[in-house]
Amino acid sequence: QVQLEESGGGLVQAGGSLRLSCAASGRTFGRTFSSYAMAWFRQAPGKEREFVASISWSGATTYYADSVKGRFTFSRDNDKNTVYLQMNNLKPEDTAVYYCAASLFHAYDIFHGTGDMKYWGKGTLVTVSS
Repeated sequence: QVQLEESGGGLVQAGGSLRLSCAASGRTFGRTFSSYAMAWFRQAPGKEREFVASISWSGATTYYADSVKGRFTFSRDNDKNTVYLQMNNLKPEDTAVYYCAASLFHAYDIFHGTGDMKYWGKGTLVTVSS
């Protein structure tokens, strides 16, 4: 019943921008979306999944991996049960499948790798050409 669905991925040239969205649905999840911290992870071909960014339940606090800091912006709209990842100045090394995830831990815990994610989306592919 609980679903996270990512969208907005695609092919873009280096230096370009994309905005990913992740919409939450499901009876239980939809009622308590604002209770969850949210996060984006990514997995490049042949590599392990890595943390990209996390956001607090209110959206007031965000954390970013050093590799994306200053280029990516994470936001959320609790009225729409949706989070967004604005990605600017994209680089070929940003090529990956991007996953959104929800957690009952704090965004700070997710950032430090001590917060488990409760729900995961299926991912959306971002390809950045050089």
